[in-house]
Amino acid sequence: FAAEQNAKWLEVAEPVPGPTTELMQEAAARHGVVLVVPLAEIASPGEYYNTAVVIDADGSLLGKYRKVHLPHIKGFQETFYFKTGDLGYPVFKTRYGTIGVLIDFDRHYPEVARILALKGAQILFNPCTTVMDLSSHLWFVAQRSHAALNGVFLGTSNRVGTEPFTDGVYYGMSYFCGPNGEIMVQGAQNRDEIIIADMDLGQITEEMKRWKFFDERHPETYHELLLPTPTRGNES
Repeated sequence: FAAEQNAKWLEVAEPVPGPTTELMQEAAARHGVVLVVPLAEIASPGEYYNTAVVIDADGSLLGKYRKVHLPHIKGFQETFYFKTGDLGYPVFKTRYGTIGVLIDFDRHYPEVARILALKGAQILFNPCTTVMDLSSHLWFVAQRSHAALNGVFLGTSNRVGTEPFTDGVYYGMSYFCGPNGEIMVQGAQNRDEIIIADMDLGQITEEMKRWKFFDERHPETYHELLLPTPTRGNES
């Protein structure tokens, strides 16, 4: 619905916990699976977030992540609806491993993946809705790089189809990649599909021993990352 600016769409927002999370908690417990559940969250009257809830395999609600990076471009006008996430970048210790969540546009910020990996995430999940002409050239580059440079598995999903207020086509091509950046399994283009990947978490240790990216970090030299964003694109 963020393809247009219309306050009526805020009526779909729910509290957490709420009807959707309760339904998904029952499903997670019934099937013994961990679920990442994106939804529009209402935290208080007039306070809305683009949120993903993490539910463990016993049905317990482990917590949530609120999207930090909100696009406001043609077809994706999220700042009209949502506030910037205020929960930082949490990781969640599930029955099957420690996971971190990025939501859609967050994937364009390498700092997010690095923070989650430093906090112990073994698998990153990135639920998305993105269209062909806008992002298809970055779809594989950015997220495979996150996996390889941080030694994590990454799973990213993208919907298919169209919306009345969006010119582009949501193209699917969901995939999992390993800590070496290689694609493990990829979904079809322009067609709904379920994809499954077997992950050997021991591969994370192997890749980190091979590259030692974290051993050679020098955060004392990264202070410029905290400076205000410079103006770009108008240079003569």
